Amino acid sequence: MQSTLPSLFIVGPMGAGKTTIGKLLAKHLGRTFIDSDYYICEQTGADIPWIFEKEGEAGFREREIRAIAELTELPNIVLATGGGVVTQPQNRENLKKQGITIYLRANVDVQLKRTSKDKSRPLLNNPNPRAVLQSLFEVRDPLYLEVADVVVETGEGYPRYMLKKIMEALKEKYPEHFV
Repeated sequence: MQSTLPSLFIVGPMGAGKTTIGKLLAKHLGRTFIDSDYYICEQTGADIPWIFEKEGEAGFREREIRAIAELTELPNIVLATGGGVVTQPQNRENLKKQGITIYLRANVDVQLKRTSKDKSRPLLNNPNPRAVLQSLFEVRDPLYLEVADVVVETGEGYPRYMLKKIMEALKEKYPEHFV
């Protein structure tokens, strides 16, 4: 019976808490947690800044498309995706058809606060990270909304509070899967 449950995919911008919340959600539901960025690093043997430096964003996105195609086929997982996953039509299609997608929606102020000291984010190695985050939000927010089955605003409250909000939303929308 357990294997018939849909996998859960978490999307949202950098700094939304996808990995932190994803780990909590997986533990709460007794599922395997996978972070697509870590998966790509494991498959490549290199970290994301190195991939961006050597192959550019286009090279990274190609790797991400392959990873998302593989990972969305797995049963009964919680998958945290990279912030730019929705920029590729193939990824959006796989996320929509293979499971339930949760959009952790974080405004630019929340993202800036949470990413300000993180040097491992290639797109933010820039003199004006706020402008970069704002621009990314404007482009990606409609794409996140396109794939989202559930939208949860993040930035307020602790991870356990976010877990509670997500579980309430899942139970309301999918009572047949989440009691």
